[in-house]
Amino acid sequence: MLQNLLEFEKPIAELDALIEELKRTAADPDRLAEAKASNIDFEKEIAGIEARREQVMRDVFANLTPWNRVQMARHPQRPYTLDYIRLITENFVELHGDRINADDPAIVGGTARFMGRPVMVIGHQKGRDLKERQMRNFGSARPAGFRKALRLMQMADRFKKPILCFVDTPAAEANLMAEEEGISRAIAWNLEQMFHLRVPVVAAVIGEGGSGGALGIAVGDRVLMLEHAIYSVIPPESCAAILSEFGRDRSRAPEAAAALKITAQHACQFGAADEVLPEPPGGAHRNPAAAASLLQTALHKHLSELETLSPDQLREARYQRYRRLGQWLDPQAMVENASRKAGKTKPETI
Repeated sequence: MLQNLLEFEKPIAELDALIEELKRTAADPDRLAEAKASNIDFEKEIAGIEARREQVMRDVFANLTPWNRVQMARHPQRPYTLDYIRLITENFVELHGDRINADDPAIVGGTARFMGRPVMVIGHQKGRDLKERQMRNFGSARPAGFRKALRLMQMADRFKKPILCFVDTPAAEANLMAEEEGISRAIAWNLEQMFHLRVPVVAAVIGEGGSGGALGIAVGDRVLMLEHAIYSVIPPESCAAILSEFGRDRSRAPEAAAALKITAQHACQFGAADEVLPEPPGGAHRNPAAAASLLQTALHKHLSELETLSPDQLREARYQRYRRLGQWLDPQAMVENASRKAGKTKPETI
């Protein structure tokens, strides 16, 4: 039985509980005999409720709001980086330390084998219980974490190993110590250096893609997002607390989530992501193995395509991919072009 149910998951959970109760009853010989005497067919009853649950699940997840997707991305039972590494790679050997200051547990990484090829895997890691969450800083990397990630990427580049990055962080650490240790420079240096890598880099946003904390390991040739993942410059709560448009009220985070356009579907529409990967019915936390299988297939497909390119082609394509982001049009030029097409001698002004 799932814990930490979200509000919109409760109707599904009620049907799950009813199905489990009927299965327990059907497994009791005495009650089964009573049911047969009363012409009750448990198998038929269970099948009917399961069909109803599937329909309710489809209806619920077809109408999720942006805020619902934020809640899904943060679900405490959602698979994290180490879960995916365990499910889709072999022979993982974790590597530690930035060789300058410290080892940051918020970012994990190391060598592994993926679908028969040696790779470097790197990702944010949140914790399951309070002790682990504190140890891993809730997945918010410090400067040492970004330096460790870059060290592993450069090692992969040196030994010609493709890089897989799993993004799942609310944001980079933003306290005084992180500022003193150069958090902004660490992220900026990662952004620059990832453009120079001569091996394929595929990044997958598996949960939260929070601002620079996500970007610091996500300059990839391909960026994939799970269906219920999010990608945003700021958490909705902080956005609502800062902007007067929302009355500087954190409780209006659902409105901010809609305005920020942070869903995987929006990211793909804007070109920030290249593909949205479907999740198992009810989300990745309901069936981590199925979610991992879908992710594994997509990663293999994109890696296979990228491996046909030369190092120079990879770097040029990566550069052009990010040059296309954030394109804008001059409104005045648009008006002038429209006026000329309409045959006006004097263009309108705005």
